[in-house]
Order: sequence, then structure tokens, then C-alpha cells
Amino acid sequence: MPDTPASPGEIRLQGIAKSFGATHALQQVTLAARPGTFLVLLGPSGCGKSTLLRVVAGLEAPTAGQLFINGREATGLPPAARGIAMVFQSYALFPHLSVAENIVFGLRARSVPSAERQARLKQTAEMMGLAALLDRRPSQLSGGQQQRVALARAVVAQAPICLMDEPLSNLDAKLRAEMRREIRALQQRLGITMVYVTHDQAEAMSMADQVVLMRDGHVEQDATPAELYARPATTFAASFIGTPPMSLLRLVPGAQGAEVAGAPGVAVAAREAAGATLGIRPEEVVPTDGAGLPVRVLAAEFLGAETVLACAVGNGAEVMQARIPGHHAMPANTTLRLRLPPALHLFDTATGRRMPEPVRQSALA
Repeated sequence: MPDTPASPGEIRLQGIAKSFGATHALQQVTLAARPGTFLVLLGPSGCGKSTLLRVVAGLEAPTAGQLFINGREATGLPPAARGIAMVFQSYALFPHLSVAENIVFGLRARSVPSAERQARLKQTAEMMGLAALLDRRPSQLSGGQQQRVALARAVVAQAPICLMDEPLSNLDAKLRAEMRREIRALQQRLGITMVYVTHDQAEAMSMADQVVLMRDGHVEQDATPAELYARPATTFAASFIGTPPMSLLRLVPGAQGAEVAGAPGVAVAAREAAGATLGIRPEEVVPTDGAGLPVRVLAAEFLGAETVLACAVGNGAEVMQARIPGHHAMPANTTLRLRLPPALHLFDTATGRRMPEPVRQSALA
């Protein structure tokens, strides 16, 4: 693929592969991040997301494929020539240096003039709320303050691209939520392209413009957070995204149409859906006194604003979850019926891929 005119902040990967001996960490990864985009690489441990980030950073050389940064091929460029900044999971702060010295370390290494270093330091420290901490050592800072120093060191470089490798994993839940907002606001204010690695779907869904969901070294789905949630491309995406995740139920042939395995006599989809996998978001089902899918409550979890029910469908061959607003005290083995949504998600059981059109049902809607 030939170079295109420089576009600051653009990243393109074409057929990127990476092997470590017989282990294939990345397999034909192709994706693009537009300038100014917040792109999240999401997936479980071992899916290849950090390896992919290291390939973009130049810390790992790809086995195959091409990488383009700012419109120019960068596959073989050393890290220093790529025009990127990076924030590591461990923060990688120098314990013997002050906050100020940590922030400008990269500028000093690149022989940026002293006057410019000080001007950038002042501007960045004020932006990051670190102006009063510049003389301290990292050991004198809280976890959140150390994270801000690591961010400041990336920001002060004024690079159009910033890579972040699970930067919030060492923080507690409350501080993670605060830092999510701060990082997203910072990215939007600076207009930089940010590539952010995480296994936490809450981070991905709340921060990203673009989510690249990875599995076993390949891209499972590349979409906006809204599309990833509303139209998962595979059963893996459906089961990974959502708290609780989408319920996946086997459909079998029935007298009136496709039925959930273990719930005979209750058609939930057109006859041709038999053999497929049905997907239902827990918040899309509603308890009803009328026609509905018969279930037996296995457990009820009260979460304050809502109650999450784990339910055995019919004779218990399949299990699904329902998320109901408010507090509902339901002992185990309580029986009830759940009204399903009119539009259902349907997946090919053999491939796990989403089928083209949702199967609609009316009897239980």
C-alpha cells in the first residue's frame, strides 16, 4: 500500500501478524483510527491487544503486515521516529526524579531547549493539576497523582498520537471512574488520537469513539460502542459486552415455530430459526401476567436501582438473566413468565456469527 499525504494522528494497520515461535499472538489485524479518535482495544487477557499496541509503538516488530502512522509507512521505524507518546500500566516513573523532572524527561532526552521545556512544563502541569506537586518524588504521591504525572509526561511531548496500556488497572473503582472522565476530557481538549488498551468494558463503552473487540489475536468486531451493544457481530461479542451480558439460548423446532430448548409449546421465533442461537439482553425482558416464556428463578441479586434475576427456562435446559428496575424480592424457585422483545438477536450456532435479520415473534411480545 503506497504512502498517502501526511494526516497527523491517523493510524492504519493492514494485515498485521505477530508470532512468538509457534504462538500466533496477532492474526491478520486490519483497522484504522481517524485523527482525533479515541480508539479502545478491548478483550480478555491473552487476546493480543497489548501486543498490538506494542507493534504500533515500535516495541515489537510485526511478523507480517504494514503499519501507517500520520499517512506514512512506519512498519520498520524505531519508536523515537514514530511521533507518538505512551503511558504504561506501571506508569514507569523514575523514583529518584521529581515530578517536574519526570514530566520533562523525554524532552530533555530529545534536547528540547530549556526555555521551551519550562514553558511546556508549566502549561502541562497547570492543565493536569500538578503545579503544586512539581518538587515531590513519585513515592510522595497517591495513585491518582502518579497517573496524572504519567499522563503529563505523554501530553508534554505534544505528539498527535498517545498510546495507553491499561493505565487505570492499579487504581480503585472510584478513582478509575474519575480518571476515565479526565482522560476522555483531556483527549477531546487536545484533539489527539488515543489508542487505549483495556479488558474493562465499562472503560471501553464510556470513553471510546471506536471499540475494537479482540479475541485470540484477531478482530472480532470494530464498531462504535452503541453499535457493539445493539448489534453484536458474534456470540462472543454478545456475551462479552453488557452487565450482565446477553443471554444466549438454543432454539429447537416446535409445533408452532422455533422454541427455546426445554420450554416446549412456547414458540418464540419463526420456524426457520430452529437450530440457531437466540440472544436477549436482560433489560429487554419484562415479567408479565399474560403470555410469556416460563422461567424459574434461581437467584435474585438486588443492586439498588435494579434487581437481576438468574432464571432457568422451562425445565432448566437453558438459563437466562432478566434485569428489572427496582427492588424485587423473589425467593429461589419462584415461577413467572417473561415477555420477550419483538425484535430478537439471532446467531448462527455453528459459526457464532450474527444472522442478517432479527427474527420477529409476536406471541410473547
